Order: sequence, then structure tokens, then C-alpha cells
Amino acid sequence: MFFETSPDVFSPNYIDKGTLAMLSVAEFGESGKVLDLGCGYGAVGIYAAKLIGGANVLMSDIDAGSIELAIKNARLNGVGDIEAIQSDAFENIDCADFTMILSNPPYHSDFSVAKRFIEKGFNRLAIGGKMYMVTKRKEWYKNKLSAIFGGAKIEEVDGYFVFCSEKRSMQYSKAGKHK
Repeated sequence: MFFETSPDVFSPNYIDKGTLAMLSVAEFGESGKVLDLGCGYGAVGIYAAKLIGGANVLMSDIDAGSIELAIKNARLNGVGDIEAIQSDAFENIDCADFTMILSNPPYHSDFSVAKRFIEKGFNRLAIGGKMYMVTKRKEWYKNKLSAIFGGAKIEEVDGYFVFCSEKRSMQYSKAGKHK
């Protein structure tokens, strides 16, 4: 895969190790509906499209420049049928039947973005759908994903924590009701 980037996007010189760690753990089926949430220049979405087809992938980012690069990179990598939209988290995303949401959220600041990604992402997954997140911080994400999803599988890869939580019901877990 080849990517055009910009100094204005996250990890412009190479796909960062956290993203690679997440992709090494994520289990893609032969089909499904995947959301690359906070797509940057599109590496995760394009990888998913190579596995399950571009028509089954949505890439989103708050930054218009990132969306332009993601669209350009999808074409460059032969998966131009991926949809990419500018959206602040889920504001412009109508779908509620994703089988997988993948995200490398900003984790060097407060947890407000990740909190919104997790809480709103739960509602956008189909039953059995999985949310994958990668961070360098363990406890907050473990607690938040457990509160909303009822648990999280955690794998440590190359110094990063990759979380996978599965939506098993239409309601937040019982633990999430108290938070």
C-alpha cells in the first residue's frame, strides 16, 4: 500500500506502531461493515477494504484535509469505492449496523474524545459487532469499555494496548448504568 500524506495529519511519515498493533489483532471476516473512526489519511480503512471490499468500509475524520487524503489514497490503492466523510465523531454518520469499528483515538489529552467514541460507537454497532481501540493507556480504557460493553479483551503489542469489546445486547452493560 502507498499513501500520500501531509505534515498536518497524524503520523505522516509512516503508519504508526499503535495502528499496526491494532491491525495485527483485528479479526476481519469475509464480509461485514467497517468504520475507520478518525481515519487520518486512510491506512486502516484501506487495509480493511483490501480484505472485505471498499463498498463495505466507511472512513471518517473531523479534519477535511484528512478526508481528502483518505479519498486520494483509496483511489491510489485500488479501492476507490470506499466512502469517506467529514464527521465530528458520529455526527454525520447515519449507519447503526457496523460489524467493526476501529480507532486509534487521541490519548495524550483528556478522555473526552475516547469517551464519546466508545459511548456513541456502542450504539452504532450491530449485535455481535466489535470495537477495536489502541492506546498506550490501559486502565481508563479497560474501565470505560467494560462499563459500556461489559468487558474488553486486551492484548499488549509492541508497547500498545489493543482493546476489543463486543456488543452483546442493545443496552449498555449493567456496570455502565451506574457511571
